[in-house]
Amino acid sequence: MENQKSSSSLKAVIAVLAVLLVGSLVYIFKMTSDADVVKTELKTTLTEKESVMKDLQELKSTYDAAIAENTSMSDELIQERDKVVNLMSDLSKSKGDVASMSKYKTQFIALQGNMKVLMAENEGLKKQNTTLTAQRDSTVVVLGETKKNVEALTGQNEELAKVVEKGSKLTVLNTRGSAFKLRSSGKQIETDKASRADALRVSFTIAENQIAQSGDKTYYVQVIDSKNNVVGDKKTETFGDNTLTYSFATNVKYENKTVTVSQDLKGKNFEKGNYFVNVFDKGELVSKTSFTLK
Repeated sequence: MENQKSSSSLKAVIAVLAVLLVGSLVYIFKMTSDADVVKTELKTTLTEKESVMKDLQELKSTYDAAIAENTSMSDELIQERDKVVNLMSDLSKSKGDVASMSKYKTQFIALQGNMKVLMAENEGLKKQNTTLTAQRDSTVVVLGETKKNVEALTGQNEELAKVVEKGSKLTVLNTRGSAFKLRSSGKQIETDKASRADALRVSFTIAENQIAQSGDKTYYVQVIDSKNNVVGDKKTETFGDNTLTYSFATNVKYENKTVTVSQDLKGKNFEKGNYFVNVFDKGELVSKTSFTLK
């Protein structure tokens, strides 16, 4: 009888040990699989981190090359380059997890968009400078020959040079962008806080020009927020091969006198950061500025 009890107890112990062994094997297999998944995810995020860092380095190199050319846009280029450098610093300190990499990719895309706009403007300025230099050199040659051959016309040439210097092209200056809080009383209070802004205001001045053609003039104003989105109407106009997306168009009755233009863009939930304001005469950029909302 005792032998039967002993045999039953032994079988029970063996069964329990067998169950524990199977459970241990299943647990070890799961832990190994989970570790492999973690290693794979970590390797992927590290690769993405290296890729984004490489893209940011190329972006910085593009800005460095443009800044070295010392154009009138150098300050704006330096400001955007510093943003890239700061993002590179943040990225190098990050752990490279999936959530943070998604954030860095989004910020890189925004910076890349700003770079394309600034590079296009910079190239335009370089072409304008090249054209102006060629025109200046050509003018110097023509004036030199005229002076040699027609000394008697010196006085008339000086007067003519003054007229040509004035030019017939209108000059747009004092371009300014700002934000306003609208009170229930109708009073407008200027603010630099994005959360308080109810409207953006763009103003600019068209200078007096006595030899310019008077009449109705149309200017297209483009306001771009920190997310590289055009604020306002977002209408488009085609000029030759180029298409312009603008915030609003304003018509001005020009009578050869100085005139100031001001228009508001009402809205809400304005983005924080830098805003760029561009004023176009048809497809030509004639003035620009920027402002910041905190």
